[in-house]
Amino acid sequence: MSWVTIVWAMVGSACLMLAAVHLPVWLKDRTAWPSLFLSVLAVATAALALCELAIMKAQTPAAFAAANRAGQVAVWLATLSMVGFVRSYLRSGRAWLGWTVVVLRTATLLPNFLSGRSLNFIEISTLRAIPFLGEEVSVALGTPNPWMLVGQLAMGLLALFVLDASRTAWRRGDRSAALTIGGTSCFFALGGVAQAIMVFWGFVQMPITVSLFSLGIVFAMAYELSRNVRHAASLLGELRESEQHMTLATQAANLGLWTSDIASGTFWASPGTRLLFGFSSSERIELESLLSKVHVDDRDMVRLAFSEAAEGDRAGRYQMEFRVGTSDGGSRWLSAQGHFEFERRRAVRNRGVCSDITPSKAAERETLRLRGEIAHAGRVSVMGQLAAALAHEINQPLGAILRNAEAAAIMLRSGCADLDELRAIVEDIRADDQRAGAVIDRMRSMLRRHQVEVMALNVHELLEDVIALVRPDAAARHIRLALQVPRDLPAVLGDRIHLQQVLLNLIANGMDAIDEAAHQRRNIAVTAMRRGSESVEIAVIDTGAGIPEAQSEQIFGSFFTTKATGMGMGLSISRTLVEAHGGRLWAENVDGGGASLRFTLPASPANEPAMAPPAPERSPERLRITA
Repeated sequence: MSWVTIVWAMVGSACLMLAAVHLPVWLKDRTAWPSLFLSVLAVATAALALCELAIMKAQTPAAFAAANRAGQVAVWLATLSMVGFVRSYLRSGRAWLGWTVVVLRTATLLPNFLSGRSLNFIEISTLRAIPFLGEEVSVALGTPNPWMLVGQLAMGLLALFVLDASRTAWRRGDRSAALTIGGTSCFFALGGVAQAIMVFWGFVQMPITVSLFSLGIVFAMAYELSRNVRHAASLLGELRESEQHMTLATQAANLGLWTSDIASGTFWASPGTRLLFGFSSSERIELESLLSKVHVDDRDMVRLAFSEAAEGDRAGRYQMEFRVGTSDGGSRWLSAQGHFEFERRRAVRNRGVCSDITPSKAAERETLRLRGEIAHAGRVSVMGQLAAALAHEINQPLGAILRNAEAAAIMLRSGCADLDELRAIVEDIRADDQRAGAVIDRMRSMLRRHQVEVMALNVHELLEDVIALVRPDAAARHIRLALQVPRDLPAVLGDRIHLQQVLLNLIANGMDAIDEAAHQRRNIAVTAMRRGSESVEIAVIDTGAGIPEAQSEQIFGSFFTTKATGMGMGLSISRTLVEAHGGRLWAENVDGGGASLRFTLPASPANEPAMAPPAPERSPERLRITA
């Protein structure tokens, strides 16, 4: 066998082997376009090598022309695959330049089959045998085809396209790929074009060996893809190491991971997830079986969160807290969050993570209990400050009752009692009793521990109740209280006792500020106004010295106080209570002196009636006295 046959057969075999390696990659992953284009280029190079071998072995001009014509088709296919590889692998290159190369090279197919003997010759007059690699090969003598210039222009533009794409990739940071693909492709492409020009235009007498130059391009591209394979193998090792670290981290944090494929219904869950939900290590998990582990009261909420996220709400993300049953009949609290992945606006995959938050839930309940205790202590403290004034207000009706009772007793002992006068005395006693009872009932409701009860509250009645509590203390301090509430103000949503505590704290602070300032104007205004369509703003405005700018936020911190005997908890508790109601509490200075403490509360829906104050709870002893 001759060396020419061996070499060109080896070129074809190597190319076909590379195509057999890379084509299955694309068949398995249809996004791996570089593998497809490399396979096509390798097949085209193998076909070109076969055609060149036929050209060198041709015995007649007709056989030479037929092999040359088939070789131009292989060159066309190789050109298209090179443009596709560069665009898909380097992700660069001017599109218009690539399309120009494709169009020009495609245009050469018509003259290749219709004009003359092939794209390279209009007429082949004879074949000449020349020595090459130790044997005789055929070269053609004839008239060059001018259409050949179009093909050679296309190859020159191809080199320019590759250079442009390589420059962009280099600037982007992909320098290795730019050097390997750009440098090698341009070198071999220009070398092949140069040889073709010299041979077909009669400058040198030698066989066409374009397939050898194309083989260099194929090897460069295959090397670059194999480098990616090596990099992928390295990444796989790093991924396994990272997975082990992730496993240790999730175990230490008691986290569970899951991934579900929506189309196939497959569900992968980490050991932590199986443990938290109560699945065995081999048990098959589906969405419905997962939901069956959720507490029946939370199941609809979890299902709805998944459904809304799968439809694209909140960018496909979800976050929720729910309960799951345990083997001992109890329940544990889980926190879960994750997101859905979309393709063509359809959810295809769900990834999530969950953790056991039962201890934090228990701590939260304890915090709420302690917060309630602190709030109760705050109410007791405020009521202690008002005790003297309230005792004075209670003593007035009690003294009147005593005097009326003594007068009635004197009239009855005289034996000439006036019934009309006795009726009037009894009415006065009853009225004074009710007045004292109202004061005591307000004190008892403020001091009583109770669960939070959010309801629609009439703002005017809420403020009136608080004003009634602090009015005696304000009168004793010679402070004038004013209440300004519009008639059309909507009801607010909140807990009556907690909101009364907030108002008591704010009014008490205002009165203390007035005392410290010792101003002639001793006024406190309690106002309410609509703030937008969804909230109501309540303000307590005093005529004190105002708040230093640097302390406008510090006054709401725990244990911060400007009073010699203050605890520094009143405003902190007030802000906590307001924020728990979904509102906001802040402080402002008033032009002309004084401060304004304002807070917002959510307005009640228009169709929800405001609740009247609860009926007074009368003690059995007082019921017997007034019966």
